[in-house]
Amino acid sequence: MTAPRTATVHRATKETDITVTLDLDGQGRAEVATGIGFFDHMLEQLARHGLMNLTVQAKGDLHIDGHHTVEDTGLALGQALREALGERRGITRYGWALVPMDEALARVAVDLSGRPGLTWDVPLARERLGGMDTELFREFFGGFVQAGGLSLHAASLYGTNDHHRVEGVFKAAARALRAAVAPDPRAAGAVPSTKGVL
Repeated sequence: MTAPRTATVHRATKETDITVTLDLDGQGRAEVATGIGFFDHMLEQLARHGLMNLTVQAKGDLHIDGHHTVEDTGLALGQALREALGERRGITRYGWALVPMDEALARVAVDLSGRPGLTWDVPLARERLGGMDTELFREFFGGFVQAGGLSLHAASLYGTNDHHRVEGVFKAAARALRAAVAPDPRAAGAVPSTKGVL
C-alpha cells in the first residue's frame, strides 16, 4: 500500500495567513475561501479537473489589494505540492493538456523537475475579472512553481473572452498536473530522472 500523497501547509506573514491542504489522489473536491471570488472559482477548477482535493483558507490584506493573498496562496499551494510528492518516485513527471473553453483554447505543459520555471503567454485585454486584477494570475502561478519546484508553460492560443481564456488555462493546468503526478505503472518506485533525484 502506498503512502497518502497529502500535505497541509500554513503560511503566516504580516500580510497574509493561509492554510492549504492538498490530496493529490482525491476526487476533485474543493473548499476554498480567499476573499476573492474569481480566484476561488479558478482554484475550484484546479481541484476539480486535477482530481485533487483542495482546501484553502486565506486571510489577506485585501483592503490594499489582492496581490499578497494571490501570490502567497500560490506559494503555499506549491509548497503543499512539493511535500505531497516527497521524493517524486514513481510519478509520470511530465504532463500536458490542450483545453477548449468555448471560443478560447489553452495549452499548458508541466515538468515536475524540482526546478522552478514559468513561461506565461496569456494575453488579456481586461485589467480586472470579477474584481480580480488580471496581472495576478501570473503572480499566482509564479509563486506556485517557485515553491513547488516545477516548470510550467502556459499559453492562451486564442479567444475573445478573457474569462474563458483564464479559466481555460486553469483547467489545462489542472489536467497537466493530473497527468504529471500520476503513478507510472512501468516505473514503480523509480525517480524519473537519469540523475536519480528530482
